[in-house]
Amino acid sequence: MSQPNRGNKGGSSSRNNSRSGNNRRGDRNNRQRRYGSTAKKTLEERNAGIIQEMETQARGRFEQQPTPMGFPKEMIEPKTFKFDWNLSPVPLKDEEAMAGKVMRKGEFGWLEDERVDEIAAIAKDYKMTLEQALSLRSALLQQKTVYGHGRLRSQGGKMLRLYNEGVSVVDLSTRFDFPPMNIFRIILTEMRWSKSKIKECLRQPSRLSKRERAEFEAAEAADRVSNVDQGESQERADLFEDILADWFEEQGVRLRRQPEMVKEQKQDLGRPVRTPDLLFLDHVEINGKPVAWIDAKHFYGADVDFQRKKMAKQMARYIEEWGSGAVVYRHGFSQNLFMPGCTLLDANVLDLSKLGSGE
Repeated sequence: MSQPNRGNKGGSSSRNNSRSGNNRRGDRNNRQRRYGSTAKKTLEERNAGIIQEMETQARGRFEQQPTPMGFPKEMIEPKTFKFDWNLSPVPLKDEEAMAGKVMRKGEFGWLEDERVDEIAAIAKDYKMTLEQALSLRSALLQQKTVYGHGRLRSQGGKMLRLYNEGVSVVDLSTRFDFPPMNIFRIILTEMRWSKSKIKECLRQPSRLSKRERAEFEAAEAADRVSNVDQGESQERADLFEDILADWFEEQGVRLRRQPEMVKEQKQDLGRPVRTPDLLFLDHVEINGKPVAWIDAKHFYGADVDFQRKKMAKQMARYIEEWGSGAVVYRHGFSQNLFMPGCTLLDANVLDLSKLGSGE
C-alpha cells in the first residue's frame, strides 16, 4: 500500500494556513480604524509623572537659575492670579461623525454656499458648530495632503503627461484627489524646474507663461490648503492673539507678547527660538493648573493625528523653557485632545466681536 504523500499534505496545510493568515490580516486591514488618538484618560495616567514635573517647573520658574528666556533683567515680585475658565469641549463621537461628512474627493477649495448650508444642517445633529465643522475639515485636508505627498510624487510623470495633453490642473485635482497647488508644483518639478525657480515664480506669477499663469490662478482659487496667499487668515489670527492678551492685562496680569520676544531673540540669538503668544510674568493658574505661557490658535483643536503632533512639537519647546502652559482655541477643541503639560481652553470667556463671523 502506498504511503500518503506527506510532502503534498504538508504543502496543502501550509497553503491553508497561509490563506487563513492572509484572511486574518485582511480582516484587520478591512476593519475600520478607530477615529482619534488613545483615550485621554489613559494618556493622562501614562503621563502623570511627566505632567507633575512640568507643573513644578512652571511654579518654580521665577526662582530658577539661570533665569528662563524672556524674563526682564529686573523682575518685580510676581503676583498670583487664579481663574476659573468654563469649557465646552466637543465629544469625540460627534467629531468623528462630522469628520466623515465634511470632506469629498477632489474638494480642496472654498466651499459653495450650498455645500456650507449642507454642512451646517448636518452639524445641527451633533454638538458642533458650523465653524468647528469647517475648521475640522481644514485639519483633515492638511493631514490628507501631508500624508499623501509620497503618493502624489509617485504619480507626477502621469500628471505631466495629462497636463501636456491639455488636462487642467483643477481637473487633475479632482481626478487624483490632491490639492491643485500641490499638483501644479509637482508638474513644474516634473518639467525640471528647480525649487527656487518654482518658489520665485509663484510669488511673481507675471513671470509664468500664459498657460502656466492661467493654471496657477485657477489652482490658487480652487485650493485653500496649499495656496500661496494666506494673508487674511494670518490677520485674523493676529487679532485673536491681541484680544487674548488684552483680556489678561485687563485682569491685571503682567505679560510679554510674542512680537517683542521675537524682536529680542533676533537681536540676542539671531533668530526667534521660543516665542509663545503670551509669556506670563506673574503666577497664573487656570482651572487649578499652573500656566506659564499661552499660545492662541485661530482654529478648532481637532483630535487629528497630523495637527496634534505638529502642535505638541511646538508646545514642547515652550514647556522645556518655562514648564506647563495653555493653548486657547478660537473654535474650541475635542474632548479627547491631549498634549502633556498643556491646559486646553476655548474662547468662551473672550469678547470676539472684533473678529466678526466666519472661520
